[in-house]
Amino acid sequence: MKRLFKLFLLAALLIICLAGPVAPSAAVSSPRFPFPQHQGYAPGTIRPNHLSQTDQDDDVRAFYDYWKERYLKAAGTTPGGDPLYRIAFGGSAPDVNVTVSEGQGYGMIIVALMAGHDAQAQTYFDGLWRFARANPSGIDSRLMTWRVPIDGHGNASAFDGDADIAYALLLADKQWGSSGSINYKVEAEQVIAGILESTVGPTSRLPMLGDWVNPNGVDYNQYTPRSSDFMPAHFRAYGRATNNLVWSQVISSSQAVITSLQANYSPATGLLPDFIEPISSADHTPRPADPNFLEGVTDGKYNYNAGRDPWRLGMDALLNNDPVSLAQTPRISEWAFSATGGNPQNIEAGYELNGTPLANYFTTFFAAPLGVAAMTVPTQQAWLNAIYDAVHNTHEDYYEDSVTLLCLLVMTGNYWDPSHPAVFLPVVLKQ
Repeated sequence: MKRLFKLFLLAALLIICLAGPVAPSAAVSSPRFPFPQHQGYAPGTIRPNHLSQTDQDDDVRAFYDYWKERYLKAAGTTPGGDPLYRIAFGGSAPDVNVTVSEGQGYGMIIVALMAGHDAQAQTYFDGLWRFARANPSGIDSRLMTWRVPIDGHGNASAFDGDADIAYALLLADKQWGSSGSINYKVEAEQVIAGILESTVGPTSRLPMLGDWVNPNGVDYNQYTPRSSDFMPAHFRAYGRATNNLVWSQVISSSQAVITSLQANYSPATGLLPDFIEPISSADHTPRPADPNFLEGVTDGKYNYNAGRDPWRLGMDALLNNDPVSLAQTPRISEWAFSATGGNPQNIEAGYELNGTPLANYFTTFFAAPLGVAAMTVPTQQAWLNAIYDAVHNTHEDYYEDSVTLLCLLVMTGNYWDPSHPAVFLPVVLKQ
């Protein structure tokens, strides 16, 4: 018997040696809210109803698997041997070698929501977070630098990336708990504190472009936000997680700017500009930014920043049943349906605030967020179904695909708020 035992040990040892060194793996926890979740949203809102829930879940799985294969990249290890991951800024050179904080935030939210489908989701999440920590802003180290590798635009933060990273950490705390190697709750609180102290206007209570902005500066200040940084659903989650009422002020200030812009500059469309400036240094009434304010000639138009607005505002309407978001979001969706004749392929890539197209081509980046907005209009069931069909199996590049996947998670009922105490009744779909 002893000889047999020794032979068994020798055989096992031989197998281990032949197999080579075993790669270290981080301990993972079972997800508490595994995909799919089938979240019910605010009463009176709608979901795609022309496909079964199973079909919709399979669409998300397929899109995620494609997205993960193309954009989720190994990025070495920490000094302690923990794996690092990043989200590539594109699928091919040179962008595949670049990562921006916006993408890191998208990736962290996506993998946290896909836990259960992806058995390695927590490993990827932790690696994405550690990569963010390994590349802090040179101004407020609690935040991530906006671009890796750092280029001539400097080592500073961008509001949207950190906002999504903070939300993702709250998701991770609910998904896996904070008793492992990373205390997600504490890390979320640190990022939220950094966002508030370094990227929210102390008087305006509006999101600033990043920690590089002087709140009282001339060209960029606390009254020059990016409209896609208005994330009321995120802000509510921060407030609930930290018990800090200041986030209610950030929500009300952001929504007041949206209401003003829709009334004064886009009464027929509800569209918002990429960037916003005040009327003057003395009059802080918001207006569309001048051409070349920050990125280009379309800075004051509904373009590749503001295209995310229907999704950001729509999430607040769906998750929180907020009456202001439920009033602001449908204005955009109702105009879009009318302007396209109910055909999503007629959605153009950017618009003047009066609805005049800026370019004549279709992209999922502008279409998918309009699908989230359509969920807030009960009479737009056919329009919502058509948008879903137009985007759920269409692939473009990092930016478009990441936003589309996040919108698909919302449209299929698989996006949830880690801080929300309420649970809406689920929507019954055709099987």
